Amino acid sequence: MKQEVKPYKDSQLGKKTQVKQMFDNISDNYDYLNRMMTFGTDIGWRKNVVKLVGEIQPKKVLDIATGTGDLAIMLAETQAEKIVGLDLSEGMLAVGRKKVEELKLSHKIEMIQGDSENLPFENDTFDAITVAFGVRNFENLEKGLGEILRVLKPGGIFVILESSVPTKFPFKQGYNLYTKSIVPLMGKLFSKDQEAYEYLSESMKKFPFGEKLNAILRNVGFNNVQHLPQTMGVATIYISKK
Repeated sequence: MKQEVKPYKDSQLGKKTQVKQMFDNISDNYDYLNRMMTFGTDIGWRKNVVKLVGEIQPKKVLDIATGTGDLAIMLAETQAEKIVGLDLSEGMLAVGRKKVEELKLSHKIEMIQGDSENLPFENDTFDAITVAFGVRNFENLEKGLGEILRVLKPGGIFVILESSVPTKFPFKQGYNLYTKSIVPLMGKLFSKDQEAYEYLSESMKKFPFGEKLNAILRNVGFNNVQHLPQTMGVATIYISKK
């Protein structure tokens, strides 16, 4: 049985509680470090997600693991009348709410604290649901995906943006060096929580990607599943429907 990857190896707390604690700890400088670690390429990946969601002209969108709200804010460019950003971490949400308010988007975007594995919404509520760099933090992946399927409307679209591992030389070797050495070093130099960035690095490499995640989505009940590798495979967009 594969060992579960958790942020704090010496903690006896469950993964969900640890993830919440971790993101509360790093919320103040998360945006800066995220841009630095991806060299800004994550912005383009998110734009690709927004384009896919916009094609169905959704009215109501849910962004799970919204963090500081980057994707939720970008989704405001679509025809959506209501966007809900949900996250476990109140620290991350506090940063996100400030950004939403400064951009005068409070009438369209609501940021709420909640659990992806126990979503506080009725069945068939949203036209589109997104998760950017969040599914690998689910404590129970299948349960979280099942909840997403439940609250997604029939015909609705579900889009995941998640880290993945390049499979071709020399990108695979470069990626392994980067995630093993550079990412933890950045966390050590610029964050007060080095373990958080060691976890983020380790979870990137161990999370199922490509056809493995496609199979999990199909087993949960999604259909029309496909994936689109981004930037030589360092990230992947997964598209599925209900």
